[in-house]
Amino acid sequence: MALFDETSYKCSKLITQQYSTSFTLGIKTLDKKFHYPIYGIYGFVRFADEIVDTFHAHNKAELLDDFEACTYEAIQKRISLNPVLHSFQAVVHAYNIDLSYIDAFLKSMRMDLLDQRYDKDLYDEYIYGSAEVVGLMCLRVFCEGDEALFDKLKEPARSLGAAFQKVNFLRDMKSDYKERGRVYFPKIDFASFDNDCKAAIEQDIRHDFDEAYKGILQLPKSARMGVYLAYIYYLKLFRKIQHLPAARILSERVRVPDNTKLALLVGSYLRYRFNTI
Repeated sequence: MALFDETSYKCSKLITQQYSTSFTLGIKTLDKKFHYPIYGIYGFVRFADEIVDTFHAHNKAELLDDFEACTYEAIQKRISLNPVLHSFQAVVHAYNIDLSYIDAFLKSMRMDLLDQRYDKDLYDEYIYGSAEVVGLMCLRVFCEGDEALFDKLKEPARSLGAAFQKVNFLRDMKSDYKERGRVYFPKIDFASFDNDCKAAIEQDIRHDFDEAYKGILQLPKSARMGVYLAYIYYLKLFRKIQHLPAARILSERVRVPDNTKLALLVGSYLRYRFNTI
């Protein structure tokens, strides 16, 4: 069984490495005891996201139904022959991850199957389920059963997840609209998106980043650098977006080059070593 467990975690690790160089770098800077659990969470959320975002030649609703059913079956039985779900269920049980977080996440994924305009309430619900609960799942791992610490850091963890997701929305506005027909920001029309709209969204994101940073400073040292690196990467991406006009956001996908990511890693490590984070 130990060999099956490890093999399943390694599958989730491979998924993380293939899909996200930035999160792979962040996980590597966490204490080693957190590597497999965070890979397990990432593999689960990545596969669900892929179903609704990229499997255009297949019945997405049916695939998501099957994935959801298999997820809860894996959690109930504490085993799955799907290695991604097996590693995820192990994390759920080991760190007492609330099933309501999983419910909210899958509900947000299901929202992506619908062609809809997002009002403020629906937008907040989507952000919570697609991003904030992922931050809460990771926080469960980092707190290792310390309920007082978890309660203290819940809101900053939610803010960090929200900041990441909103930056993704800005970065991916072109592909979200042209490939999937989505505009997540409330009362924003793709055709009329201008610098004023962009500035208002950025002000909201800036607040999320500020609140998240307060929580990062209070994380256990075993988790702090990895989370800080992810924070710094997204902050760099956000600042790059801030310096571009709205028209550029609508015409291209902004990214941070790999050499810049490595520089951020070195800088984050030095700040961590000299106790400046």
